[in-house]
Amino acid sequence: MNNNDRLIRLRYALDIKENDMIEMFKLGGIQVTKEEVKKMLVNPDKFEEDEEVDPDSYIIVDNTVLISFLNGLITFKRGKKDSGKNDSPKAEEPLKNSLSINNEMLKKVKIALSLTSDDLLDIFYDVDVDISKNELSALLRKEGHRNYKVCLDRYARNFLKGLALHFRD
Repeated sequence: MNNNDRLIRLRYALDIKENDMIEMFKLGGIQVTKEEVKKMLVNPDKFEEDEEVDPDSYIIVDNTVLISFLNGLITFKRGKKDSGKNDSPKAEEPLKNSLSINNEMLKKVKIALSLTSDDLLDIFYDVDVDISKNELSALLRKEGHRNYKVCLDRYARNFLKGLALHFRD
């Protein structure tokens, strides 16, 4: 699963309109146009090998762009953070492992939608994924923690599918 696929599935699950996506990117610190959003919502992996594809017809979403979108989603859903003493923006640590993007997506969607761990377990249960509280806790830990576990694409795909069932009904 690539970042374009994650963005497409997240958009579908939460029923996010293109104009709202533009606003979320803006809140995350990236200026995009409607045409650029449409190109991000094309999964380049879905093209056939022998198919002639114009490289200008899609934009590959990298980890930085996806994390900016997720940060914008948090701000869009919950509002600006009331910072006490320090108003300077805190720089995000880059991911040590590119596989950790699923963990970041899980954490940031949890924050944006104000989901509890029990809500996450229910979402996984809705798509027949049996995950314990301890496993979920390991997925939500900070990268580098001794109990940290990489969230595999299978969990991410099922989480987004469960979100769609949970929020689109």
